[in-house]
Amino acid sequence: MESLSSETVRTLKLHANDIRQGIIRSLVAAGSGHSAGPLDMADVFAALYFHILRHNPLDPEWVDRDRLLLSCGHIAPVRYSAMAYAGYFPIEELTTLRKFGSRLQGHPERMRLPALETTSGPLGEGLAQGAGMALAAKMDEAQWRTYVVTSDAEHQCGLHWEAVMTAAKFKLDNLTCIIDRNFIQIDGSTEDVMPLEPLAEKYRAFNWEVFQCDGNDIAEFITTMEKAKEVRGKPQVVIAHTLPGKGVAFMEGDYRWHGKPPDRRQADEALSELSAQRELMVKHDG
Repeated sequence: MESLSSETVRTLKLHANDIRQGIIRSLVAAGSGHSAGPLDMADVFAALYFHILRHNPLDPEWVDRDRLLLSCGHIAPVRYSAMAYAGYFPIEELTTLRKFGSRLQGHPERMRLPALETTSGPLGEGLAQGAGMALAAKMDEAQWRTYVVTSDAEHQCGLHWEAVMTAAKFKLDNLTCIIDRNFIQIDGSTEDVMPLEPLAEKYRAFNWEVFQCDGNDIAEFITTMEKAKEVRGKPQVVIAHTLPGKGVAFMEGDYRWHGKPPDRRQADEALSELSAQRELMVKHDG
């Protein structure tokens, strides 16, 4: 396992900042959508699209690509922004989010946008779809891996736990579930609405290999994902602890930003803050 260079980490942090700015621009243009989850997952998606995944923006249907499923489709702005900066489509298209005729709907639609493995909608379904793909890869002796990003509140859905059992039954060591553990859902704290803890122990009881990390620390997240990839004979879950609204001070930690966009004034304030953070990163590391 190779250690990450400081230059690699610096580059990924800049990608995460770009992704966050893309999220804000798309949300304010749409006038609707979710803010907190996309912002807190920008570091994870920067790591996925610019370091971890085997993929090719010029050949989205490449047969040997890794499969990435976004089970919590409502945080689609982070995936769209990461894809745009990775070269799948023009960055300017981000401002078409949720508009009639756009390829960038409120939940990802596979038939509209290349490189989406599934259409997201009802929560709690992504892991079942991912388990099926991982099992198919096993049967074909293919080398690609399947990654499923889920929210924490999705774990309140029964189908998710059926998929957890299925993945363990078939020893799907080519399947990694990444949980955005930000402890919020649209009505408040997950632990107030429907307690999930002890989440790690629940996965261990279902015979999964469990990892936990700071999802807003790119180096720690990548190191954790590399460890997960080395596991044999069982699926892995990475519980990525994140701060809702990460990067925008007036949103951070506030569940009320789970399901609403910034207005123009708030977006300008957020973009100004993110631009300042980027300048500091460039100055500090340059």
